[in-house]
Amino acid sequence: MTQITNAETPVPSSVALLGTGPMGAPIARNLIAAGVPLKLWNRTAHKARAIHGGQPTDSPAEAASAVVLTVLPDLPQVEQLLHGPGGLLAGWKVNRIDNPVLVVHGTVSPVAVAAFAAECRKTHGITVIDAPLSGGIIGAEEGRLSIMVGGPGDVVKRLKPLFELYGATVLRFGNTGAGSIAKACNQIVVAATVTAISEAMVLAEASGLDLGHVQEILAGGLANSEVLRQKGQRWIEADFDGGGSAKNQLKDLTFIAEIAAESGLDLPVSSSVRSAFQTMISQGLGELDHTGIYLSIRA
Repeated sequence: MTQITNAETPVPSSVALLGTGPMGAPIARNLIAAGVPLKLWNRTAHKARAIHGGQPTDSPAEAASAVVLTVLPDLPQVEQLLHGPGGLLAGWKVNRIDNPVLVVHGTVSPVAVAAFAAECRKTHGITVIDAPLSGGIIGAEEGRLSIMVGGPGDVVKRLKPLFELYGATVLRFGNTGAGSIAKACNQIVVAATVTAISEAMVLAEASGLDLGHVQEILAGGLANSEVLRQKGQRWIEADFDGGGSAKNQLKDLTFIAEIAAESGLDLPVSSSVRSAFQTMISQGLGELDHTGIYLSIRA
């Protein structure tokens, strides 16, 4: 892997980012600001072209680099990038890149990503790293994401200086799949917190309390959280458009149920919250931010 020295730490210099959506775009901007030459690709091309200082490409093949970061919703979207004349496999071959690294930043099934990594290594010589993110769009913009990493230790060590350009906390948990298990633990807390705050807001509203004042009290005590800091205004303004969708939150909770079943665990809070999000989505609210579960509870 070709490397450059950026300040005190070596950073890979052959890097691409595929998926310049709400999370991918600010990550790309942070990398470019740090001086990383960055190839970009997005299915909706104008989103990649809108990132100043990047190198937009017309296909994953054209973007193929020694390190490819994918910021996509789920593993099937990553798998679709590999094949065909415009796919990464073709691009790596043309560019004579041996042993490329494919980073999966989306929240995916730990079981599925471990199997995907084994197949990619065996068939194509690709090292797959699962590195899900936490911190939301604000965390991505501020370069202070938490990055939970699974993969071979030597490869993760080489990638860490890159990850630290947009992550404040970067930890390796084990082999590929372990990062996604850590993200599942994170999502249990996030989904439960979003639901708990929503219940509190519904109770406060039904009792005639000022939601802003209630949130001020919560923020001043043990009930404070990053969820409240980043998203508190959504409940006050009843604005649940955009953000991390309820549909994706349910996807994460389904992965948690999958891991729990494999481990022989009964996770009552996760099961209850999953049921609440299933109800929300059945009401046609799945595209709203997950804080929109407030509307489902209120109904």
